[in-house]
Amino acid sequence: MSGASESSTEPKKSICPFCGTGCGLTYNEQTGKGGGWEASVNTRGEVCPKGVAAFEASESDDRLTKPLVRENGTLVTAPWAEAFDRIEEHFGDIVDEHGADALGFFASSKCTNEENYLLQKFARTLGTNNVDNCARLCHASTVAAMADRLGIGAMTNTLDDLTEADAYLITGSNPAEQHPIVFQSYLSQAIRDGTEMVHIDPRENKTTNAADVHVPVTPGYDIPVLNAMAKVVIEEDLVDEAFVEERTEGFERLKAHLDDVDVAENADLAGVDPETIREAARTFAEADRAAAFTGMGMSQHHYGTDNVHALINLALLTGNVGKRGTGVNPLRGQNNVQGAGDVGASPGNLPGYQPVTDADARERVAEVWDVEPPAEPGLTESEFSHMFGDEIKGAYVLGENPAITEPNLSGVDLDSLDFLVVQDIYETKTAEHADVVLPASSWAEKSGTVTNTDRRVQRMRPNLELPGEARQDLEILCEVGRRLTDANFDHDGPEDVFEELTAVNPLYEGMSYDGIGEDYQRWPYPADADSGTDVLHEETFFSGDRTADLVPIHHVPPADELDDDDLVLTTGRVLQHFNSGAMTRRTATLMRMRGEDVLQIHPDDAAERGIEDGDQVSVENDRGSVSVEAEVTPAITRGSVFVTFHYADPLVNSLTGEELDPVAKIPEYKHSAVRVEPGAS
Repeated sequence: MSGASESSTEPKKSICPFCGTGCGLTYNEQTGKGGGWEASVNTRGEVCPKGVAAFEASESDDRLTKPLVRENGTLVTAPWAEAFDRIEEHFGDIVDEHGADALGFFASSKCTNEENYLLQKFARTLGTNNVDNCARLCHASTVAAMADRLGIGAMTNTLDDLTEADAYLITGSNPAEQHPIVFQSYLSQAIRDGTEMVHIDPRENKTTNAADVHVPVTPGYDIPVLNAMAKVVIEEDLVDEAFVEERTEGFERLKAHLDDVDVAENADLAGVDPETIREAARTFAEADRAAAFTGMGMSQHHYGTDNVHALINLALLTGNVGKRGTGVNPLRGQNNVQGAGDVGASPGNLPGYQPVTDADARERVAEVWDVEPPAEPGLTESEFSHMFGDEIKGAYVLGENPAITEPNLSGVDLDSLDFLVVQDIYETKTAEHADVVLPASSWAEKSGTVTNTDRRVQRMRPNLELPGEARQDLEILCEVGRRLTDANFDHDGPEDVFEELTAVNPLYEGMSYDGIGEDYQRWPYPADADSGTDVLHEETFFSGDRTADLVPIHHVPPADELDDDDLVLTTGRVLQHFNSGAMTRRTATLMRMRGEDVLQIHPDDAAERGIEDGDQVSVENDRGSVSVEAEVTPAITRGSVFVTFHYADPLVNSLTGEELDPVAKIPEYKHSAVRVEPGAS
């Protein structure tokens, strides 16, 4: 397979493996550090600290270098042939005895489009749609709301044209730390040139420092704020009447719903000043061009889909869709979370977001695969991970770590599975429970494509050699596909897989490796476009309709009810670390920057509990407990506490609930009732 032999120590132009920005990154052989090149996003070659340290994770001494199999309860090294034989035997037995729906497949937003495409092809040609990726845990609700209203769940605009906005509304996101190059090289420049910014977030952070208006919402109360803003837009005659008339339906119904909204009451419910809400609404609605951004602070709720629906209402009421410098723009978390969804690594969609229930779509895919995929949507990872040992007998985990990333970890019993396969570069917490562990390729050792937050498909190139007996992910997936299915898995490297992907994914049709080159191609990719479509929904929405509905949205209280002494726990990440820390904990550069391993608590809440700055505190609820140092600060709104999900042991996900959004099946990570007390738990 050509992809396996493409590795070289010669520095090559690749793409950063961390956030969804998609910065160009290459290897400095003298320092072992990452450096930027003048790519399509980081046009001046600028990179953040994680980019500088990115190669350290690939060169870690913790790398898996040989396959592992479980013998008498212990993982021991084994030849590749034995590892593959065990997978073939045990997965085959599960399918024969229980059916393919007794298997669950975790795709990875850290893997390439080609690898995710092959994994979902493997699952579906084996006979199940139980395949999902970590977007289920971060942006599934955003995708669901945008697809329902606008026809597609993706960023409506581009980083380039968003610099032309006159106002930004950033809700539930902290791009200054989570997407630093987006913030520094695009948003901050516009703000310096006069763009105003509204930041809706429970705490003051580095993004808030640049805001003209900060709305310190209590976690779980975004809908009262957004509905109140929509009410102000209507009552102060700030509606774009021409746009509403030409491009929307249901204005009178929404207006009637908002007639019952009292701005002061909603503000009180959300814990903010009503005048702050009015100022935020005016800033957004009075701008000629206003762009909304949304992140996990909006999506990770058991009604996260409704949160985004309320945000879409604001954009439609003010005419801020379908032109440059506007739109609804989710800032995606991992470097290929957009691409994993694009290529069909989700239980309800084939590649290109074609529903599995669409007979014509299944037939088109079957013409390429020679196997028709199942017609019924599968289970989401939030669902099947909590069914291990019951309906789910086996699982295949590609580059993910559900042992520490799923909600309410006490409900995830990996040891109850009949057979668990983990394909990864480290022996993670999940791999510790596996029956077979396959040593894979890191981002720095592979070729392939990834799709960034504004729909750019870009190429990765290898800069390092594979360690020991580790193999290319693509090669591994082709082998298990050949052994267990009747479909074609004889692919000659990632370019060959990409060519097949473009044949089944209408969004990528017409793209090619040569066409992407060192630049990009953006989906959708019409035949007459140089690089793809920049602004979506200009004349019609992606659905093909001229109009989109305005939808009344009702507030739903968070799932966790608060007792008198409870505080609301919300979580997030910081600049120097990433998600569970599986990669960033292995980089000396970032560990030296560690910092912020604290629980932020408001001074009033701390005083009531006898907590002083620097104290070790216990944070607990019926699901578990963690110990962490307290930072007493007015940066967090009263009644709430904040901790990152990188550091605590066990990780803070042990405290989060498993209540799911009824539409997107995303768990509620951003609102958990906790007790905070002095002393270690």
